Amino acid sequence: MANTILVGAQWGDEGKGKIIDVLTANADVVVRSQGGNNAGHTVIHRGTKYILHLIPSGILRRGKVCVIGNGVVIDPIALAGEIDGLRKFGIKIDRNLLISDCAHLVMPYHRVLDEQRELRKGHAKIGTTKRGIGPAYGDKAARTGLRMSDLMQPVLFSKKLEAKIRENNSILQALGAPAISYREVNESYLAAGRKLQPFVANTVVYLHRALQRGKEILFEGAQGTFLDIDHGTYPYVTSSNTTAGGACTGSGVPPHRMDRVLGVMKAYATRVGEGPLPTEDQGLAEMLHKMGREFGAVTGRARRCGWFDAVAARYATMINGIDELAITNLDGLDQVDSIKVCVAYRLNGKRLQVPPCDATQLDNCEPVYEEFPGWNQSTHSARKLSQLPLAARNYAKCISKLAGARLSIVSVGPERGETIII
Repeated sequence: MANTILVGAQWGDEGKGKIIDVLTANADVVVRSQGGNNAGHTVIHRGTKYILHLIPSGILRRGKVCVIGNGVVIDPIALAGEIDGLRKFGIKIDRNLLISDCAHLVMPYHRVLDEQRELRKGHAKIGTTKRGIGPAYGDKAARTGLRMSDLMQPVLFSKKLEAKIRENNSILQALGAPAISYREVNESYLAAGRKLQPFVANTVVYLHRALQRGKEILFEGAQGTFLDIDHGTYPYVTSSNTTAGGACTGSGVPPHRMDRVLGVMKAYATRVGEGPLPTEDQGLAEMLHKMGREFGAVTGRARRCGWFDAVAARYATMINGIDELAITNLDGLDQVDSIKVCVAYRLNGKRLQVPPCDATQLDNCEPVYEEFPGWNQSTHSARKLSQLPLAARNYAKCISKLAGARLSIVSVGPERGETIII
């Protein structure tokens, strides 16, 4: 498989968790390189649903080492709870998980600040999960954050924490929010730190030694291209680089050691939270929701849904350098008579082939559609491309061609086995 970066090519929630699980069969190490527990990967295997927030999906396969890289922001209590939850499922977690000592911590005051900022934005809110991710990355950029290495030194951590809580309580007081208890936070975080201590290491050194030994590494992305802090629909984005470059900075592995980029996209488009979604269609959303599909793994919120956006897909291929595509949720369109694909935008009388940078302009774009015939039959049993209905096969090939990358995987259901490898 070589060293592979896997990225979401839309607005997140593309079904990356399942594709990572499938690819991990041929990987030795799986690395999560950015984001926090605002992301969720869902994997269904043998009827059991696993929802992972911080731990890479590779943890579900034996003999694979999972790494949480320096670019991730970690809520230690949430991570300790995730480990305990997996152990209850019988998943062994001991020498197969490593946590970067340079990863920054998400603190309780980050969550309160996140919530307060959203409340004050009113109708202009971003739609965050209120998990404190943005404020945690803000402290990182301001060079005032606490890191996992601090948590491993209890006396130092307590001293730094006291100063940070004093500083943030003054801000929270001005916002009319309740103060944070230093004693409670200190005790709970130190307790979580003791649980996590066996896993904390210099993960950069580990990864480079793995490369020297010829190990194959899979870099697992969270969220999607258009939630990237630089290249997404700003300000309706997350606070990290969700694109392929984030895998390098968030892990310490240089670009020339990467062999391929695999982009994951749904056969249609979805988005959670606020911000532009040019092809949004309420009828399609209602159909998918009635099928029990498209509810967020983290929040349970109903996702907004729309038709496949080839303009966005082409741009995602450009930004990430996507070589190959995995198309997921093709089976979600099994009951659709006629399927729309956005091939261009129209804005102020002009036809656009790339998304405008400005979110307001993007929101005002009118999609230019082409229509494709549906197949009106189940695709669940297909295990080869040739076993798909002809219309489904043509649709998958067409949208991959429009995106500008080679089709390599098609997912026709949530289970690990419901996958076509091309």
